[in-house]
Amino acid sequence: MNYDIIVIGSGPGGYVAAIRASQLGLKTAIIERESLGGICLNWGCIPTKALLKSANVFEYLTHASDYGITVKEANVDFTAMVDRSRGVANGMSAGIQFLMKKNKIDVIKGDAVVKAGKKVSVTGEDGVVTEYSADKGVIISTGARSRELPNLPQDGEKIIGYRQAMTLKSQPKKIVVVGSGAIGVEFAYFYKAIGTEVTIVEYLPNIVPIEDEEVSKQLEKSFKKMGITVMTNASVESVDTKGKGCVVTVKTAKGEEKIECDVVLSAVGIQANIENLGLEEVGIVVDKGRILVNDFYQTNIPGVYAIGDVIPTPALAHVASAEGIICVEKIAGHSPEPLDYGNIPGCTYCSPEISSVGMTEKAAKEAGLEIKIGKFPFSASGKASAAGVKDGFVKLIFGAKYGELLGAHMIGANVTEMIAEIVSIRKLETTGHDIIKTVHPHPTMSEAIMEAAAAAYGEVIHL
Repeated sequence: MNYDIIVIGSGPGGYVAAIRASQLGLKTAIIERESLGGICLNWGCIPTKALLKSANVFEYLTHASDYGITVKEANVDFTAMVDRSRGVANGMSAGIQFLMKKNKIDVIKGDAVVKAGKKVSVTGEDGVVTEYSADKGVIISTGARSRELPNLPQDGEKIIGYRQAMTLKSQPKKIVVVGSGAIGVEFAYFYKAIGTEVTIVEYLPNIVPIEDEEVSKQLEKSFKKMGITVMTNASVESVDTKGKGCVVTVKTAKGEEKIECDVVLSAVGIQANIENLGLEEVGIVVDKGRILVNDFYQTNIPGVYAIGDVIPTPALAHVASAEGIICVEKIAGHSPEPLDYGNIPGCTYCSPEISSVGMTEKAAKEAGLEIKIGKFPFSASGKASAAGVKDGFVKLIFGAKYGELLGAHMIGANVTEMIAEIVSIRKLETTGHDIIKTVHPHPTMSEAIMEAAAAAYGEVIHL
């Protein structure tokens, strides 16, 4: 029952940390109480993208005439869509099981509690408690769950979180989505694309509020064109679930408004899974619901580490994976660089897609920086026109003095596949002039990056 490393939680932080530990020759175990792959593979990143793909296909069919194709009739089979999504998730989880075997990582099923002296006790599915020890360290990677508001308690049927949103038994006719972060707008797009009447309620002035304001305004414009009702500067005061459906009371600047719907999706953020882990007993410091760690993810208790959604860093799968690798390499005696949280890409997979990295225009101005901004609309892109996806743009923000790329903000088709170029550019400290002189293939959506850089310096050709 002795290991070098014990990882608690098998999401994209935990399983990646475990594999890297095994690669470095460390005897490793991973503890999971549900399915391997955690929320991301089973209830988040992957199955939602499967649903969104189904919505994309249905949209293509309903707009087939725009491409010179006649489709007599296309109908949504909601149950089949859900089944496909679950099948994709199950396949990915099985893939993680294979990776655990391949890398000789022991998988322990059950609920874990951290103990003093780098020990972990696990209550198995049969109720038997077993204690394990980790000579080099215990890594907590237990992820997060849907956050609940006091006036919006989730009952799993009429007021739901993201898990129920992807496994409803039947397609709702009307849905109210509370919150317009990535989860909220992705589900809003999915349900509207397959024919559900959708209303988004956002407390702040713009939807996708962490994005650049121009991106937020473009998404709102695109959503309204789809027929989604967008209510900003609005708050849900209460939800009456006594009847067959729901009656949502929304407070706006004009007063209160009542909206009838079948289901309310609460998408107001996440809450870290740190309860019942024994943190208080061991003395691990927690602040505002997150575990505090240093640059290499060690808590205040030597030999206990934490990564992913349980610490106060961006709650993104790729962040958790990067943190897991750095954490394990440090434990193994290597000298990894601390993660640069200023160069973390964010992606939202509604339609049009959104991707961004670095500073927004507002943040750069508030920091007192002198900047150059280049913007290139996809309406001027040959590839976007040919594909029939002209909504959106690429916006680049450069430092005026040295030409460094301070931030990039994209909205449009396939922009989540384009952001990695920007992350590499920033990592390599490439200037705006370098980007202009980098030949991009034609016709591609990625040409817009070169064109936006050229626009910032008055050299744009196609606009």
